[in-house]
Order: sequence, then C-alpha cells, then structure tokens
Amino acid sequence: MDFREKLGVAAGAKGRLEAIDPAFKGRHETAEAARAETEQYRERLTRLQSLLYAEGRRGVLIVLQGMDAGGKDGTIGHVFGALNPRGARVASFKAPTAGELAHDFLWRVHPQVPAKGEIVIFNRSHYEDVLVPRVHKTIEKAAWEARLGQVRAFEALLTESGTTVLKFFLHISKEEQLARFAERLEDPARNWKISEADYAERALWKSYQATYEEVLAGTSTEAAPWFVIPANHKWFRNLAVSAIVVHTLEALGMRYPPPGVDLARIRREYHAAEKAARQGG
Repeated sequence: MDFREKLGVAAGAKGRLEAIDPAFKGRHETAEAARAETEQYRERLTRLQSLLYAEGRRGVLIVLQGMDAGGKDGTIGHVFGALNPRGARVASFKAPTAGELAHDFLWRVHPQVPAKGEIVIFNRSHYEDVLVPRVHKTIEKAAWEARLGQVRAFEALLTESGTTVLKFFLHISKEEQLARFAERLEDPARNWKISEADYAERALWKSYQATYEEVLAGTSTEAAPWFVIPANHKWFRNLAVSAIVVHTLEALGMRYPPPGVDLARIRREYHAAEKAARQGG
C-alpha cells in the first residue's frame, strides 16, 4: 500500500475528518504482524539520514500536529528515535511568549527550520498560531485567511530553498483521547503531562476538527503535503509515518558526494606503509 496516496490530502480538497476511520489498520491486524515491516523502515530511514547529511544539499522538515494525546511524542520516539542526533533535532512550540507575540507569528518558527543535511521534527508547529486563535475566536476571519496564505508562502520559500516538507495530522477519536488521558492519570511516569487545559479543550473538539479540515484543505500543496494518519493504533501510526518519510526521501535520488581527496594515492601510500611495516618486522 502506498500510504502517500492513501493518506495524502490533495491540494484544495475539502474532506471531513469524521469520514476517516482513526482506527484504520491497513493490511496488518496487529502490532506484531507489522513489526518486521516497521523495523525495515526504521533501518532504511537511518541510512537515508546518513545520505542526507553527507550530501548536504537539502533539509527535511517533519511537522507533527494533532489533538492532545494524539501521539506526537510517541511518533518522535518510535519513528525518529534511531536518528543520529548530529543531523536531527526536535523543535517544540508551546503558547507564544509575550516577546514572541511582539513579532509576526512566523518569527519564532523560521530559526528552527532545518539546515542543509539536517532533519528537524516540529512537535506542534506554526500551525498552532493558525488553529488556536481560530477555535478560540481571537482572530478575525480575514486575518485568519491571511495567515493561511502566509503559511503557504513560508512553506513555498522553504521548499524552493531545498527543504522537503512533510506534514502529519495524527488523527485519533475523541474516545481514544479520553482513554489516553486516563492512562496518564494512572501512570506516575506520565502524570506530568496532565493539565486542566487538556480536559477543557475537549469541549471544543468539534471546532478543532472543523478548523483542521479547513487548514488541511487550505495548506496542503504538492510541495508541502499534509497526510492524515489514523492514530488510534500507535503501531499503525508509526508504520504509516515511517513509510511516507522513507518513500519520500528515497524519491529524492540523493547521492553521496565524491571524495575530496585522491583515494588512489592514499591507497598506494597505505599499502606501501603496510608493506614496509611487515618487512621491518
């Protein structure tokens, strides 16, 4: 199955999230059945990162968005945890500070985009400053639509400058979200993730879903596409994200750069030194 085609959002396409089953599992029925395929993608992604870093011609930006408890942290750990930190990092975006609010909403985002040879994962992103004001009605519609245009222009600038942009909406059901909140209540290692706001925002679920639908339709482009990832099953989420990232990077046709030294000369000198060492011994 080509997850890019199955889960991709066509530019301008207006779809209903409620029509997409967040419990979709593809051709595998269990995590165990998907384990070998997922591990293969992890290994391929590790090799591709090495190639991306060595080539040094382009960057990769991964955007993770979703409702609270949608699995952004889990995706980072399971899909991207094997990456070499030398060429990969995570940038998180919380509510903007007073200093950040004194600038345009993209001011805090641009310094975090990947350099050439680097993979950067956004745990939440510039889309927070599009979604939250719209849901909480703190922005006029005209200003909001202008922000969508600014996001498209920002991402076009990135792609034209050599950055591959992939955006994932981790799609869970309202029931699954509540179940994950309950798990956090019972797990001392995850109690710290609980906040009053998480439960308060549940009352705005329909507004968030409707706003996401508008955002996905308005900002999914051929160069910077959105993918809706059914994420009720964490193992399927990991498989789908891994597959999309790997297939996209493989399609770039990356190549290792030629050596910057005379390998033939170095080999001759090495063999001569090795021969002299043996004779001297």
